[in-house]
Amino acid sequence: MEIVIGIIVWIVAFAVAITVHEASHAWMANRLGDPTARLLGRLTLNPIKHYDPVGTTLLLALVIMRSIGIPVIPFGWAKPVPIDPYNLQNPKKDAALISLAGPMSNIILATLIAIILRIFPNEIVFTITFPLILLNVVLAIFNLIPIHPLDGGKILVGILPKKEAHEFDMFLTRYGMFALLILIFPFGGNSLISYVFYPVVSFILNLLVPGF
Repeated sequence: MEIVIGIIVWIVAFAVAITVHEASHAWMANRLGDPTARLLGRLTLNPIKHYDPVGTTLLLALVIMRSIGIPVIPFGWAKPVPIDPYNLQNPKKDAALISLAGPMSNIILATLIAIILRIFPNEIVFTITFPLILLNVVLAIFNLIPIHPLDGGKILVGILPKKEAHEFDMFLTRYGMFALLILIFPFGGNSLISYVFYPVVSFILNLLVPGF
């Protein structure tokens, strides 16, 4: 019974994390003049609207594995929020802001939940809140990796000078997914990205939940 409750808590945390992430993309896009996501019903906290049959199912499976103690990095994706750059006044900068909104919303949510845990520091609250904190931090940091199709790739393109941004965007569009797969593929038991990813996630978790 305890395992079932644990899995349910992790699934709920997973749904909250990806929903807030994608809805924040839609919210920022709408604020910057592009109503595409809103008109398609993506400016919502309904997790079903953000569900991707492949990426979200993969992520959900890994989250469940993590919830029962299997040491995996939750990897996957939700349904991408559609953006029409022609509706944006400054497409390069605004696209970066829209991309940044997702990870930032996860960090903000993780921080707010960590505050609740500090106010009510007991085992039950920890059991409920820690998966929310962890998954929001993991989702934020993973998406900040500067590779397409992750948010970090679009953010980096948005802050680079125009010429370099165009060249880097073309490179990431062509090779980004291949590079990402290389980074997350385990070589000798550890993926290349784990040497940076785990320390960063652990650092942030120690700030939010000391001694986790």
